[in-house]
Amino acid sequence: MRIIGLAGWSGAGKTTLLRGLIPELIGRGFRVSTIKHAHHAFDIDRPGKDSWHHREAGATEVLVASGVRWALMHELRGDAEPDLPALLNRLSPVDFVLIEGFKRTMHPKIEVYRAANGKPLLHPGDESVVAVASDTALPGAAIPVLALDDFSALANMVELRATAAGHRPG
Repeated sequence: MRIIGLAGWSGAGKTTLLRGLIPELIGRGFRVSTIKHAHHAFDIDRPGKDSWHHREAGATEVLVASGVRWALMHELRGDAEPDLPALLNRLSPVDFVLIEGFKRTMHPKIEVYRAANGKPLLHPGDESVVAVASDTALPGAAIPVLALDDFSALANMVELRATAAGHRPG
């Protein structure tokens, strides 16, 4: 399994980029999974559903399965948030895992930058950023700068710079 992240400030277009990049990689014959980091409490279950009642009753894990998909919800119940390697170990093997968020973790990343956000670039201070996907030219950038909507070039970068899970960029 090879990993690469998409990192950037909120509103830069990380999810939009993923929505174009995933089909591009799949079209090249790769199997792709994603990990998304949330900075807040989130819920994928709806109050009143049986699985919600199971969690509310105190179950540590609730697995919901059907003929179409299955989902495993794990309640931390006060335990520490799992780190990226622990989460990667829970995934089934695929060719690429695209990681949205985890911008402070050392793994290869493509920075997603939108000038209108008014936020600073991450890459001058983060040596794990291997390229920037941007809506504007960045003259003098020491790393490749790709257009936010050039999914072919971005997929090429993923193929070139993604590393084996557990390998540090460098």
